[in-house]
Amino acid sequence: LNSGGPLYFVSKSSVANWPGIGFLARITGTVFIARDPREAGLQKKLFDQRLSHGHRLLFFPEGTSTDGLRVLQFRSSLFAAYFGKGLHIQPITVVYHAPDGQSPRFYGWWGEMKFETHLLKTIATRRHGRVEITYHPPVAVDDFADRKVLAKTLEDTVRGAMPKERQI
Repeated sequence: LNSGGPLYFVSKSSVANWPGIGFLARITGTVFIARDPREAGLQKKLFDQRLSHGHRLLFFPEGTSTDGLRVLQFRSSLFAAYFGKGLHIQPITVVYHAPDGQSPRFYGWWGEMKFETHLLKTIATRRHGRVEITYHPPVAVDDFADRKVLAKTLEDTVRGAMPKERQI
């Protein structure tokens, strides 16, 4: 996702302390946020700062990881910082296809799964699946009445590009 130009990932704050991954996230300028509705104002302020410096932020508005078989409802709070700035958001659909003979959930990471175990299983697999990425047309943020309407529209766009059996 970062191959088209520099992007700054947005991640939950605990990732900053993960061995290896946390170091890489910190040195690449990842924006760390707390997943707490009471901190939405602080998150907006942080996004405002980064956007004012021209940073392109990449976040997954579901706010959590999943089994990869469906798109969850988008949380709208992170979209608030984009209004009134003449900005566009480019929705992207990411579809993971498991290696032959593996569960369709092979690449999913959710619930109480340990990240390290999941990562090692994924890396150690002899035959890998594939990732399909769809870049949808960018949408002008200020064309929407509010962050909730924007979030729902983007969610529908992303879900619509999932394989039919995953459009739940």
